[in-house]
Amino acid sequence: QVQLVESGGGLVQAGGSLRLSCAASGRTFGANAMGWFRQAPGKEREIVATINWSGGTTYYADSVKGRFTISRDNAEDTVYLQMNSLKPEDTAVYYCAAARFRNIMTHLGHYDYWGRGTQVTVSS
Repeated sequence: QVQLVESGGGLVQAGGSLRLSCAASGRTFGANAMGWFRQAPGKEREIVATINWSGGTTYYADSVKGRFTISRDNAEDTVYLQMNSLKPEDTAVYYCAAARFRNIMTHLGHYDYWGRGTQVTVSS
């Protein structure tokens, strides 16, 4: 069974940092682009960041550019999202996903595997 399991979420004060991890099991995703998405209450799921299969190319939503960093360790089948200078508007459930292609994908429809999410809450 293929699984993506997120961890590292929690409650943090504005200006603080969190590091999310996404561990894959059941198959390797070393040849797939990976992404982090988030969904706040009452809002649609949106892309946060995505990284290509090798880690050489990344994409960030404008709202997180310069504050968040996506990275991956293919040997460990793990993807990370380092989140710095967190703001209350970053509060959401964060999801890890694996795309069906090697290159970065920004549309949800290009992602076939999803984790269950981890809650990030930023207090003001």
